[in-house]
Amino acid sequence: MSSYATERPAHTGPAPENTGWIGMVVFAGIMLLVLGGFQIITGITALSRDEVFVVTPGGTALSLDYDVWGWGHLIFGIITTLTGVGVLLGQTWARVTGIVIAGMAAMLHFSFLAASPLWVSMLIFMDILCIYALAAHGRDVRRKH
Repeated sequence: MSSYATERPAHTGPAPENTGWIGMVVFAGIMLLVLGGFQIITGITALSRDEVFVVTPGGTALSLDYDVWGWGHLIFGIITTLTGVGVLLGQTWARVTGIVIAGMAAMLHFSFLAASPLWVSMLIFMDILCIYALAAHGRDVRRKH
């Protein structure tokens, strides 16, 4: 018997094939990275320059402490960025967290449907597409050994 035959791993069955959905899973991971980056920038901006969020000379977008607003965005941004990295590495915890984040985003976008129906509908569609890709095909990203 040759040494090649003894070094090969034993096959227990056919290896599952990657589908075309792997591109959508990678897209979801990249979108989580981008969202996390934007959230981090927003958090740092709110912590360092709260006058950026003034909408009119007499009022602000939200009535709350900008330090709380900034820290919330910063922490959410870090979690979202780490989730994006985890999705790209094929981690199960990241897929679950990504689904939760995309679900929360879809609900948030739904609340703005009356203000901008076409844009918000596209965002909700993208959220649902990311949720499906992560739920049904997220494990396709994991490297096969």
